[in-house]
Amino acid sequence: MQNARITLHPSKQRMQVQVDGILLADSTNTLELREYGYPPRHYFLRENVRMDLLTVSETTTYCPFKGHTVCFSLCESRDIAWSYVEPIEGMEPLAGRVAFYEEVRE
Repeated sequence: MQNARITLHPSKQRMQVQVDGILLADSTNTLELREYGYPPRHYFLRENVRMDLLTVSETTTYCPFKGHTVCFSLCESRDIAWSYVEPIEGMEPLAGRVAFYEEVRE
């Protein structure tokens, strides 16, 4: 999937996310988003994320190339992750997946 600015690539590389020593996500099935001018981001299926530890934040953002986000926090660590619930046309594969600001490759 791609547009002039964004490409999506399935990834089988093991990706993990840890915050304050807590493993929040672990998967060998992420969707890597590459967007011009930004670092690559891995989008995790929610089933591979400890959603029980995250709370929905009051923060929302909008990207004209992807749509509106819902942000998530972990205790005092605010807005560490986001998700496109209803991405714009062409970005549907991102729907419901969760991305984090920091990822750890294993």
